[in-house]
Amino acid sequence: MVSFITIGKDMPISRLTSKGQTTIPKEIRDALRLKPGDRIEFNIDIDGKVQMRALNKDISSLAGMFYDPNRKTVTIEEMNEAIEQAAADRYLRSK
Repeated sequence: MVSFITIGKDMPISRLTSKGQTTIPKEIRDALRLKPGDRIEFNIDIDGKVQMRALNKDISSLAGMFYDPNRKTVTIEEMNEAIEQAAADRYLRSK
């Protein structure tokens, strides 16, 4: 399960070296499950905020991410009906 770090005054801080390198704080590495060799992508938005994400997560690491033992299972027919209903609702809202 992914853990999250609460944004606030106690956010982890890292320093930039003279070579432009930094260490990702342990709390961040743990929360993102980063390990040596992981590739990381950085994106900067218009406000100057930086987003970081690991690029080489193994698909098997996602197994069970959305599993909920209390969730009612649905059939393909029920899924198709829900999709049809959502499409019809969206169409009617667009008029």
